[in-house]
Amino acid sequence: MCPADGKAEYAFIGRSNVGKSSLINALTQRKNLALTSSTPGKTMCINHFLVNEQWYLVDLPGYGYAQRSKKDIEKFQTMISDYVLKREQLVCLFVLIDIRHDPQKVDLAFLNFLGSHGVPFAIVFTKADKLPVTKTEAAANKYMKTLQEEWEELPPYFITSSANKLGREELLAYIEDINKNL
Repeated sequence: MCPADGKAEYAFIGRSNVGKSSLINALTQRKNLALTSSTPGKTMCINHFLVNEQWYLVDLPGYGYAQRSKKDIEKFQTMISDYVLKREQLVCLFVLIDIRHDPQKVDLAFLNFLGSHGVPFAIVFTKADKLPVTKTEAAANKYMKTLQEEWEELPPYFITSSANKLGREELLAYIEDINKNL
């Protein structure tokens, strides 16, 4: 059950094993707020974390579904689409993408789904510490160039690393700027 207090919600989603729980823990500076696991796909419900008594950070199940039954996959798809399309308190959906990989069909399809439904979102590239600094911006640019083939306007994006807190302040500043204008 989602909170009914009307506070702004910033949701985080991505394929399994993209580093979502680690990023949430880095953003909140709490080691075990979102549970991390070596087994992908552990988030199985919508988790709300109240931040500074002002807004919610929302941990959504992944859309890559590691080893799930068809029934479970359908349940997760319904849960995610209902939240993303119907939740009035959702201010921004942060879609996490592993910066080490070329654009994946499942990610591009999800981004196109969001765009076609007018869902406000930003891309968060994760695991930047796994690439040399010179390659992270090139990888992000390549991804955005792929989006530009079909999109007139590109969403904002952030390059992050949970390991060294890269992008943490920029992401929190982005949320704070939005909150000021609500």
